[in-house]
Amino acid sequence: MDKNLKALKPALVWKHFAEICNIPHPSHSEDAIRAYIVKWAEELGLEHKIDEAQNVYVYKPATPGMEDRKGIILQAHTDMVPQKNNDKVFDFETDPIEAYIDGEWVTANGTTLGADNGIGVAAAMAALEDDELVHGPLEALFTATEETGMDGAFGLQGGMLKGEILLNLDSETEGELYVGCAGGLDANITFKYKEQPLEGKFAAYRVTVKGLKGGHSGIQIGYQRANANKVLFRLLRQETESYGLEVAEVDGGGLRNAIPREAQAVIVVREAEKSIFEANVKSFEKVIIKEFEGIEDNIQIFAEEVACPEKIMPHLTSHSLIRAICGCPNGVQRMSMAMEGLVQTSTNLARVVSDGSTIKIQCLLRSSVDTEKGELAGAISSVFELAGADVELSGSYSGWNPNMQSPILHTMLASYEKLYGKKPSVTAIHAGLECGIIGAKYPGMDMISFGPTICYPHSPDEKVEIASVEKFYDFLLNTLRNAPKK
Repeated sequence: MDKNLKALKPALVWKHFAEICNIPHPSHSEDAIRAYIVKWAEELGLEHKIDEAQNVYVYKPATPGMEDRKGIILQAHTDMVPQKNNDKVFDFETDPIEAYIDGEWVTANGTTLGADNGIGVAAAMAALEDDELVHGPLEALFTATEETGMDGAFGLQGGMLKGEILLNLDSETEGELYVGCAGGLDANITFKYKEQPLEGKFAAYRVTVKGLKGGHSGIQIGYQRANANKVLFRLLRQETESYGLEVAEVDGGGLRNAIPREAQAVIVVREAEKSIFEANVKSFEKVIIKEFEGIEDNIQIFAEEVACPEKIMPHLTSHSLIRAICGCPNGVQRMSMAMEGLVQTSTNLARVVSDGSTIKIQCLLRSSVDTEKGELAGAISSVFELAGADVELSGSYSGWNPNMQSPILHTMLASYEKLYGKKPSVTAIHAGLECGIIGAKYPGMDMISFGPTICYPHSPDEKVEIASVEKFYDFLLNTLRNAPKK
């Protein structure tokens, strides 16, 4: 396993990325990576600040003769999504990412890599560190806690950014320029209940759904991958309708912006129904494997007998929960009519977890059309409110509308064609880039998002293509050299 990332090119980018991998930085635990950035800025003698939202700003004056160029801001976020394989022993709060070179890619051993957005952070640092680069006024904005709610972008204050152009380094397909993104909204749902004693002769099982691909709930939502929560509760609904089944506990999914890869529930059935239940689970697994053939290749659904719990959820609670989860919208709701292949509106039923007195459910809604986002929120709220749950909608942000007359867009189109002999694709993304929030706080900011090729972000299969990092960085440097004049 080759772990020598610093031997890769461009050297400055991989040097910083290797250091970032050694610094634990999951969302809300970013003090160490901020300290790394501040120390680096101090060593280079660059002006820097940290605001109340824990965003880091670094400024570098124009090289002589480039003072007439528009100021450019390089923007990336400091946190990463902490996801690991179930059998991987790992603590994201303390352990360094075990990054290694795997052929043409860099990936991690059993965990997310953090190329989203560590490569963006590393590229911004490399550009500001490069003394040979000729550039106009340059600054970097490293935003905090993007992955769990875009806290840094929401906390951004006016007057801190000096530049007129923002380059967001948080896209994941080399050769594509993003000029728009979806807005988002969180639906936080709560069932309250009081456990009741389990009485009678029952057998208990831990039912598990695992082996799904998961992925980013914006970028991969259009791939029609299975959602572990929806699969699990479909099975539970089938069994409750067949002969009766009660739920003791549930733990499905992980982060709000990751398609659930795993889900499990502890359930009880009467002793006389054990053999029927076990056979039904095996049959159900075959059905799901067949339905997702060509999309999922490692679906596992099984039931392991466990000790009977002393208490379970009330029948009405579990009955309502199962039907509400089955009825909750999930996945792609509408495709864009303006841009072929682009998801316009979607939702991800990300998390279902019980703690003995509450069941908490998280959905992340996305849409580039605010009215559709609102309608979807109403549909989800209706399902759960009818089931007796409390619904809270929060964290709403608007999308980023494309500006096809953007000066930096035309500069980058020409630059890419000159470098690589072809034009890049211009598109929008069904993910919540921070550009929408930043643009609302800095009206008139000219913005583009781009990056190297990163596959399977937000999952332990995350990997970044080595060659694409070099192309992305060369393109970034060429863009800075050719910044539009004021």
